[in-house]
Amino acid sequence: MHEIGVVRAVVSTVTDFAEKNDIDRIESIVLQIGELSLIVPGYVTEIYPMVVRETLLEDTKLEIEIVPGMAECNDCDEIYNLIEYEGVCPECGSRSKTVLSGREFIIKELRVPEQE
Repeated sequence: MHEIGVVRAVVSTVTDFAEKNDIDRIESIVLQIGELSLIVPGYVTEIYPMVVRETLLEDTKLEIEIVPGMAECNDCDEIYNLIEYEGVCPECGSRSKTVLSGREFIIKELRVPEQE
């Protein structure tokens, strides 16, 4: 399960960012995970509480947005979901494509409490 290493990297990146920017509390982290990224969102959600235990992020909520695996057909320019159509263009049946999205693994957003 490589997700544990990925979550550790997120924790390290966010913690470093928080320290450099004098942030002492983060309410939530928003991750974008692509359908084609080979990272299983359910595993990330499951192991997150264990990885953040006794860190700055211990009480942080994790939010995951799934980015669809989209492609453009190189033969007819149709844009389609790779998972739904199993890599075959639904318009012309071609397998020649350019992947447009779905490989992402991005820390999209950190939400911090509003300062009073």
